[in-house]
Amino acid sequence: MTYYNNDTICALATATGGALSIIRISGPDSLRIICSVCKSITEATPPNTVTYTDIRDDEGNPIDDVMVSVFHSPHSYTGENSAEISCHGSRYIASKIVSLLISHGCRQALPGEYTQRAYLNGKLALDQAEAVADLIASTNAATHKLALSQLRGNISSELADLREKLLKLTSLLELELDFSDHEDLEFADRSELLLLAQTINDHIGSLTRSFETGQAIKQGIPVAIVGKTNVGKSTLLNSLLHEERAIVSAIHGTTRDTIEDTIDIQGITFRFIDTAGIRLTTDDIEQIGISRTFAAIGKARIVLWLIDSIPTPDDFQDMRTRCKGKALLIVRNKSDLLSPSDQMESGAVAKVVGNAFTPVFISAKTGQGIGSLEDAILRAADIPPLHASNVIITNARHYEALCRAHTHLLRVIDGLQQQLSGDLLAEDLRLTID
Repeated sequence: MTYYNNDTICALATATGGALSIIRISGPDSLRIICSVCKSITEATPPNTVTYTDIRDDEGNPIDDVMVSVFHSPHSYTGENSAEISCHGSRYIASKIVSLLISHGCRQALPGEYTQRAYLNGKLALDQAEAVADLIASTNAATHKLALSQLRGNISSELADLREKLLKLTSLLELELDFSDHEDLEFADRSELLLLAQTINDHIGSLTRSFETGQAIKQGIPVAIVGKTNVGKSTLLNSLLHEERAIVSAIHGTTRDTIEDTIDIQGITFRFIDTAGIRLTTDDIEQIGISRTFAAIGKARIVLWLIDSIPTPDDFQDMRTRCKGKALLIVRNKSDLLSPSDQMESGAVAKVVGNAFTPVFISAKTGQGIGSLEDAILRAADIPPLHASNVIITNARHYEALCRAHTHLLRVIDGLQQQLSGDLLAEDLRLTID
């Protein structure tokens, strides 16, 4: 703590190559240092204002015309005295200013040190500090909403009320221990505690289950495109990506390995995996590709089974078995060549085998039906509405902590049902709260 409180740090806060660069200074000597390099800035400069001035080197030579913002503790991002210098986006200018600040007493900031100081100085909770990195790394609307929700403290708020109730009941249990010589004295209602513990446990269970969804949103929801050779899998991938990503050929077995790329559908990233066509073959390399197709099915959350003719019920059953626990979408390709009776027959076969999805008819070559397919993929992903108040766990540390709380709370519930003594219950409650 002494190390961080005594140092004044500086760093470039923006990526190079833009029109403007921003350099941040934070620490106890921030005001003295900014005054020494910008003569128009003085100790009397009002905080939370922007001043147009120039910045000069130690020989008095101008480096750049800049805009300087000054912030006084505790009203800054880090909670310390700080300043921000907005200069032109030249890499040379930015490095000259940083070098000048270091020569006047600053230290180059470590990665993430500004957010670390904000946490240490009580400006951000730990989950909010962790959300800063997620917000910076957000690549689509969904990851942005999740990071922003966490940055606003929604996860902490979600658990604060439950934690407060547990603290109250824990205190009552511990109070009983102070009067343990009075065996008939009971401050905490056991039935009320059991009901509350079960309610909180259900809540924690819901949050931990959301982690899988959160990880899928952050990393992209994996979608495997599978089917026999020459049904149009690579053409479909190219159509979805709007570029020639995969080689398309009439030769059977052209795709020998998985090809992967991502697209956004209504703000959510999907990772599409084009796979080798499934067929009987004696080609050793093609067999390896087919085995990787089955591996891709295992890793996928959604499987697009692309067909261009009516599969047999056995084919349906085999695919359903391989895709157990996953969303299976039957996609009938080359619909521009189908008659209405062919479409009805495809739907009838799907219903016979009891598939939850009626086929989606597309033409990967012409783009017909691709919008309907994207809508079907979005529904199959089953992502809950990402409202500002909706909490989805995306951080592995949060997930692990919730799992530990869940384990201790199960022991509390078991102990209450077995009518264990208050000291044992209180210990597990404390561990749950921690």
